[in-house]
Amino acid sequence: MKYEATGKSLRRHPVPAWFHDAKLGIFVHWGLYSVPGWAPLTGELTEVVAKEGWASWYTRNPYAEWYLNTIRIPGSPSHEYHVATYGEGFSYDDFAPRFNEAIQKWDPDEWADLFQRVGARYVVLTTKHHDGFLLWPSRHPNPKKEGYFTTRDLVGELTEAVRARGLRMGLYYSGGLDWTFNDLVIRHGLDMFAGVPQGADYVAYADGHWVELIDRYQPSILWNDIGYPAAANLRQLFADYYNRVPDGVINDRFIQLKIGGDWLFKNRLVRSVTGWLVGQMMARGLFSLPAGKHYDYRTPEYSSFKTITELKWEATRGIAYSFGYNRNEGPENTPSVRELVHLLVDIVSKNGNLLLNVGPMADGTIPLLQRERLLGLGRWLAVNGEAVFDTRPWVKAEGRTGRGTAVRFTQGEDSVYAILLDTPGHEQVTIESLDAGASAAVHLLGHGPALNWKQDGVNLAITLPGVLPDGVSGSPAYAFRITPPPRIHGR
Repeated sequence: MKYEATGKSLRRHPVPAWFHDAKLGIFVHWGLYSVPGWAPLTGELTEVVAKEGWASWYTRNPYAEWYLNTIRIPGSPSHEYHVATYGEGFSYDDFAPRFNEAIQKWDPDEWADLFQRVGARYVVLTTKHHDGFLLWPSRHPNPKKEGYFTTRDLVGELTEAVRARGLRMGLYYSGGLDWTFNDLVIRHGLDMFAGVPQGADYVAYADGHWVELIDRYQPSILWNDIGYPAAANLRQLFADYYNRVPDGVINDRFIQLKIGGDWLFKNRLVRSVTGWLVGQMMARGLFSLPAGKHYDYRTPEYSSFKTITELKWEATRGIAYSFGYNRNEGPENTPSVRELVHLLVDIVSKNGNLLLNVGPMADGTIPLLQRERLLGLGRWLAVNGEAVFDTRPWVKAEGRTGRGTAVRFTQGEDSVYAILLDTPGHEQVTIESLDAGASAAVHLLGHGPALNWKQDGVNLAITLPGVLPDGVSGSPAYAFRITPPPRIHGR
């Protein structure tokens, strides 16, 4: 199919099977901000904004990749740290030579090997974050800052290493914020959209980069952030992309708003009401930026949809509070392997993928704590991946056992998987309101023989084996395969 630059034509593009099947991707935030690698430990996005509002979030921003913005807010912890560590006269641009020196030690194959061991099916790399620094030697260098790019083609080298291991490669680009073109200090959620450069020079610059990235690397994902200049012809960009990469996908963050100077967005009442509405959304545990006119999937951040959603989605978050490397983060700020397993299973049961971020140090070292969490998740997937990868949502996502343990359901080609979000404390597990046919077989993933089971009224009672093999005993979640699929009692 040849795509045309019309909404009708673009809407014909299906979400490809590989993206539905993938379930787990690795996000990588790496750039000049990785040199200081510092942010306060404020907390997770949805919780902080719901309780304290946007002004507090931006002043005490735990996203280390926002370092340039935060150090420009007088009195912020990051500003105080920057002055104390580097001095008043040290510019953010002075990190560029340090970063380019550090990256000479980086080995892309080490990353690709790690991501493959974890079980991830795709990788997304930041090619340009809000600071405007490029991670590839572009044919369109920054006209505002000479030499503002990496001396190695980090994008190309990682793309080659990832694809050599059978993984898909996606590219992130901050089309909305670029502080080299619009240096507005972001202090409120609405400022993000007022900060989008709208000049013809930036339209040509951002378009030129996306065209170059598509032409040079053929990414499987266009992962834009914050928004895009209003005058850009995105329909043409998207049509050209689909024609070049037919099974590629486009995220939802290409919204085009031109609000700079609009009195509404300077009005205190409007800002207050808008902040309250966003706070209510945050309090319900869901944050997603406004979507553009065309996209293949939604991208909630540090949050998830609570029910099965027909539209494909991808939850994105850092392993801890930050996307970029933050030297302050420790075990107490970082979800356990158990929590990551439960998060992934919950997301997959509701038609989502998890794009889990790593924040490398400037020299490309992935911190030990992040590696440990990734490898722990990978060990669980090595045993239970059948219940996650290549599955689809079942008729319902959530259930529970007779003892109150949460259960999540996924569906394979000829089976349903019931995943207990805990280690069973007894020899028998009873899953409520689940009817299995008389010929059904129940298996515990990681344990070979079929298990004994019986119908206990409207519930399915499964007897566990007396001895479980390594990799199953004490697991953070137990996955049962039920073949053929059972039915929900009463349906």
